[in-house]
Amino acid sequence: MHTNETAPPEPVNSSEKPDAAIAMLDTEGTVVGWTHAARQLVGYTAREVVGRSAAHVLPPPEEALRAASYAEQCRAQGGWSGTVAVRHRVGHTLKMTLRISLVWGQDASTRWLVSVTDIGTLSSEATNGPVRESLLARAPIGIVVHDLQLRCTLVNDVMEHHVGVSRDRWFGRSLKDLFPGFEAEALEAVMRQVLESGTTKVHEYRAWPPAGRGLGRSHVFSASFFCLQDAGGQAMGVCSLSVDVTGNRRARERLAILSEASTRIGSTLDVMQTGQELANLAVPLLADHALVDLVESVPFGVEPSGQIGTTSSRHPLLRRAGLATIDPDVPELPWVREEVIHVHPASSFATALRTGRSHLEPVLDTASPWVHHDPVRAQRVRDTGVHSLMVVPIRGRRCVLGLALFVRSKEQTPFQEDDLLLAEELVTRAALCLDNALQYARERTTALTLQRDLLPHRVRRHAAVEVASRYVPADMDRGVGGDWFDVIELSGARVALVVGDVVGHGINAAATMGRLRTAVRTLADLDLPPAQLLAHLDDTVRRLNEEDADDPDQAPAAVGATCLYAVYDPVTRRCTMARAGHPPPAIIDPQGHATFPDMPAGAPLGLGLGLLAFESVDLELPEGSVLALYTDGLVESRDDDIDVGMSRVGAALSQSGRSLEDMCSEVIETLPAQEHSDDVTLLLVRTRALQPARVASWALPNEPTAVRIARHLTARQLSEWGVEHLMTTTELIVSELVTNAIRYGGGPIRLRLIQHEVLTCEVSDSSTSHPRPRHPRTLDENGRGLILVAHLSHRWGSRSESDGKVVWAEQGLPATTRAIA
Repeated sequence: MHTNETAPPEPVNSSEKPDAAIAMLDTEGTVVGWTHAARQLVGYTAREVVGRSAAHVLPPPEEALRAASYAEQCRAQGGWSGTVAVRHRVGHTLKMTLRISLVWGQDASTRWLVSVTDIGTLSSEATNGPVRESLLARAPIGIVVHDLQLRCTLVNDVMEHHVGVSRDRWFGRSLKDLFPGFEAEALEAVMRQVLESGTTKVHEYRAWPPAGRGLGRSHVFSASFFCLQDAGGQAMGVCSLSVDVTGNRRARERLAILSEASTRIGSTLDVMQTGQELANLAVPLLADHALVDLVESVPFGVEPSGQIGTTSSRHPLLRRAGLATIDPDVPELPWVREEVIHVHPASSFATALRTGRSHLEPVLDTASPWVHHDPVRAQRVRDTGVHSLMVVPIRGRRCVLGLALFVRSKEQTPFQEDDLLLAEELVTRAALCLDNALQYARERTTALTLQRDLLPHRVRRHAAVEVASRYVPADMDRGVGGDWFDVIELSGARVALVVGDVVGHGINAAATMGRLRTAVRTLADLDLPPAQLLAHLDDTVRRLNEEDADDPDQAPAAVGATCLYAVYDPVTRRCTMARAGHPPPAIIDPQGHATFPDMPAGAPLGLGLGLLAFESVDLELPEGSVLALYTDGLVESRDDDIDVGMSRVGAALSQSGRSLEDMCSEVIETLPAQEHSDDVTLLLVRTRALQPARVASWALPNEPTAVRIARHLTARQLSEWGVEHLMTTTELIVSELVTNAIRYGGGPIRLRLIQHEVLTCEVSDSSTSHPRPRHPRTLDENGRGLILVAHLSHRWGSRSESDGKVVWAEQGLPATTRAIA
């Protein structure tokens, strides 16, 4: 039994009006009992009213005849209720809702209890008490009058319906006599306080009406206790007015549970965690035990294939996502989280999965076939006292995602329809969270797949660098971001290193990353210097933003991405780099000392600032140096400044003699333990230098004899390198390139051969005009040189230099003659 006494109201002064007031009349209408609340309401003391006819004291003169009519109706009907005018002691008239109730005494004696409330004090903002609300709504009110020894002297018929005790059993007995073990002591303590103070008190208690006893369903009552006074103002007894507030209490409890559900369910996008949160909320607010089982594909982000209402001979497997119990230490409970559940085809679980409709079983039938298909578990269910259950399907947009099972064992009250409605509301909220999590999982999987498909799957060994990388996606709440990295082979044995970060997360960020990576590769093929490449990329991002805007007149997004672009030349060991709002790289020398070069930050991509926003720096790196390129997710966190993160990364890299893979792993292990709010990308590059014997370079005169000289020098060098089989094709390529330099170029001409993974032939001159292939007609004598070069080489192209241009062509080499095997 549960009691909940509200704070006793302080005695009200003459300017305040109580919630409701009562008075006691005999069969002739004479006032025989008065209350402090009545005095506060109409101004009369007990001495002024008790012993006088209520019809001569309270109604205004013009209402006297009508009062006599009310009295006749009351005697004929056994009570009366309605709106009346009551004269206040100071003379003004009050508009009252009045109820006259018949109460019975011993030997069939009767009295009339008058209860009133002032309509004039009502407002939409006022909070009405239970008695006042019942008077206004004319709802049943139970009445009991106790003497000074707290023995019952008067009672009305409503109390029999409230507690199931006939009125003959009430007389002469106290509550402790009538209800041993009931809340009698608490209620009698309240009545003694009322007798001592003369004021009104309110107390809530539970009782089991006859209609609810078979189901174990208790009702909540709110009782207002009034001290009855005689003509001398002395206490003569206590009158209690009881109102059934079960509906209000249950409504408040439902609202409280649903309010709590909005904050406790769906705190993450992890479907297993959401299932556990639903189970945790339901116990003990709704059930003694709760289970949440999801269709096995749901935890993996895959929506079930079966539609609601479809039939299938094969029932899906379920995986237990949530488990909660009021007594988790009991080892007999037959439930384990994350276990795989096989649904019995004859069970209510299978029916709920198929139809999408809930199942309520107030009294569990332990003889059902689905209970007995697992005898061990069935025995454990019986041992734990499970007697009532509800099965509620977790419905997504198109299918059933799983089931929620609510069970009672220690709570003897079986589940009822209102419990099922509450359970369905809770499950609906959880289903919405699960459905959102599924959609997010699908998008995350798609974005992650797209991003990983766009990132390099394997960076092959290169003459210029050794490479290792790591990519760690953001946590479930943030989603996959737009990080990318790339290692791009350039002409002349050089290599371009790229790390970028697109603003945002999800599929859009991954798709934008793919577009920018493609753009960088295209611009890298043009052999642009880093600052110039970033300027072109900045313009590309700006145009992409303009194209993606819904409104052509709408201003484009201010920022699209950040990027770091570096070019390393193993011949000169020089690295040229520029950045666009991206963190600077870390450089670790062969002795293991880490530094972050001081270089212009540049503006983030998408601002459209052009070449002026970016500036390159040129560094000479000792052979064996390590470049660490990364995104801000590696060095930024909620708790620390970016400088702290950079120091942490530098410390992790400051050790020599380790492999790049080990270095990558150690850096990633330094990340904070909590889930990452942003993607983390790390690219480690160890530089190599080409041996001087692998490079041959000559200055040639700008005259026709240079062609013969170039062919001779080439043949001799190829013989030294042991690649005589390429001599014929290489001489033809060199002849065409030198001829073009003499005919269309200017200034000094230089020939360079590089043996690395391919054989590269380079011819440079002082002209800034780049060659373009022509389409000669049949009888044309010129214009076929570049076509011949393209046919004989693996690839060819040109690039700008500070003092002119370089035209180059590459041919494949046997593995035994490569600089790097």
